[in-house]
Amino acid sequence: MSIAQRKFFTEVAGLVDSSVVVVTTTGKTYGGTLVGVNPDSLSLCLADVKDEKGNVLHRVFLNGSVVAEILSVEKPFDLKALSERLEKVFPTMVRLYEDNGFIWVMDKVKVTEKGVVDGSGPAAERVQSVYEHFIREVKG
Repeated sequence: MSIAQRKFFTEVAGLVDSSVVVVTTTGKTYGGTLVGVNPDSLSLCLADVKDEKGNVLHRVFLNGSVVAEILSVEKPFDLKALSERLEKVFPTMVRLYEDNGFIWVMDKVKVTEKGVVDGSGPAAERVQSVYEHFIREVKG
């Protein structure tokens, strides 16, 4: 697999649990939460879906061959801005892995767009506090 293909699949996988609009090759439109992607066929599973007629559907499975467009309707999480904020609190102890979607703080606390996902103790609590403050400001 080429680097470009890997990056493409990383981008698509990054949309999982996000709100998307999918347009099919037949012109049908589905808006919902992307909950699954088959990387081999680009088949999709959407949850809590609304179609172009306003019908609400629990789940929609779309074969990758009929998917014409996947539109992200959520603003992407600004991991770089969060890492800059953490750097102010933990100077020289923050490493951003933007392509992988996480930040390492003090080589022991892992934080993603969902908050602290690995690590414990006072450092992890402080990182979580900075994260929560950052989220409040962004939504603010």
